Amino acid sequence: MTINRCSWANPANPRYLDYHDHEWGTPCHDERRLFEMLNLEGAQAGLSWETILNKRESYRAAFDDWDPEKIARYDDAKVAALLANPGIVRNRLKVAAAIGNARAYLALRDEGQTLDSYLWAWVDGTPIVGDWSAGTRPSKTALSDRISKDLSKRGFKFVGSTIVYAYMQGIGMVDDHAPHCFRYAGAA
Repeated sequence: MTINRCSWANPANPRYLDYHDHEWGTPCHDERRLFEMLNLEGAQAGLSWETILNKRESYRAAFDDWDPEKIARYDDAKVAALLANPGIVRNRLKVAAAIGNARAYLALRDEGQTLDSYLWAWVDGTPIVGDWSAGTRPSKTALSDRISKDLSKRGFKFVGSTIVYAYMQGIGMVDDHAPHCFRYAGAA
């Protein structure tokens, strides 16, 4: 039996299919995963998501399983080790962004918020089902513009509107599965 999926889900890559089938568009409220996905979406800038997804386990190992408290304390020696690690994207700005994002995450927590509560407040706790009336999904929206600006103001990096919209899709704040996809929620 053939399973219809979104066209971007590469059928030759089991990791990609698993991501499509079980994560993308599925609401996430796990703090560690929300932080991981924020940084992976930023690392993806200029690259394919498939490239980053294929490096995901290396990222987890390199970045202490995305523990913000550990990442916020990274020193020059750790940065040098990350920049020498072939399992991740060795871009100084992206590595620095992950460290800065850990610090911004901790500052958010110091304000009494979790990343989960902060993000999901933007959609009143309810995922947005993507609007396919134009025949395609957008790469950014007015909401991703606002979230991007607020994240930037709070010190987060690599959080432009397009990255934020992809992040919203990845953590299920937006469900943009195509109408022909078995995961499509628009008919529900």
